[in-house]
Amino acid sequence: MYKICSLFAGVGGIDLGFLETNKCEIAYANEFDKYAVETYEKNFENKVDCRDIHSVKVNEIPEFDIMVGGFPCTSFSVAGYRKGFEDDRTGDLFFEMERIFKERKPRVIFLENVKNLVGHDKGKTFKTIIQKLEEAGYKDKIKCQVLNACEYGNIPQNRERIYIVAFKDKEDFDRFQMPMPTTLDKNIKDVFNFDTKVDDKYYYTEGKYKGNIYKLLTEEMDDDNTVYQWRRKYVRKNQSNLVPTLTANMGEGGHNVPLIKTKFGIRKLTPIECFYAQGYPKYYELPTDMSDARLYKQAGNSVVVPVINRIAENIMKALN
Repeated sequence: MYKICSLFAGVGGIDLGFLETNKCEIAYANEFDKYAVETYEKNFENKVDCRDIHSVKVNEIPEFDIMVGGFPCTSFSVAGYRKGFEDDRTGDLFFEMERIFKERKPRVIFLENVKNLVGHDKGKTFKTIIQKLEEAGYKDKIKCQVLNACEYGNIPQNRERIYIVAFKDKEDFDRFQMPMPTTLDKNIKDVFNFDTKVDDKYYYTEGKYKGNIYKLLTEEMDDDNTVYQWRRKYVRKNQSNLVPTLTANMGEGGHNVPLIKTKFGIRKLTPIECFYAQGYPKYYELPTDMSDARLYKQAGNSVVVPVINRIAENIMKALN
């Protein structure tokens, strides 16, 4: 079994994708957000180190073969601040990963981030990340690709992310390839429950919100086979019948809210449906005493599990 060191583990989406290969186990996981840790530990056997990554000493981390991490992306995201490494809050977190992989030199390093990372600061940010990997011993053994969930994960969400896989050994690198596109045979009705009434709090009704939101929604939302998105002052229909990219603040501040039309009315997605839209399995559980806002944030910040799993499967083939 290959041992995983999971940094910025969130609610465990990357970990889950690797565990589903049945060839890995989590040796160590670190996540600073205590609410994400609560969700993680509800679904995994291992405990999470909830300390700030800056406080974690390299010799405190158990032995591991593979480092995985989706380091916080607000610094690079179109929906975030786009400050990159200059962001006082999260800009240095990649370098905390570097501090660890530079010393421990794992057999594989797997990184995930927003597509915008590639072009951020005219490509300088991405170039720095690759340079740091090369300096640590992974030169000429790195593969990167932007993959969309709907093309590579059989998940009906338009979600493009950059995936970086670095190998210590040339033989492993030579045997590895990114997954090929796959047919999308799932649609939104495989992910969301159109046929069962959910809690009243998720439905839009007349007078529930300020202004004329309800009137506008009922006039514009005429298709029960797609997902709409409330964008502060207007509603946008997804013409390709995909879920728009889920975000950490969906539903908060009155924008980026994914909506569907059902026979029971127009409603938001429930938190668990957002997890399903990220490809989480039906057995994944959410805490029952946690606010929807925190659960929406966890889903939006997470990864598409089937895409992770397909890459992980290919990594396992390369290592074996």
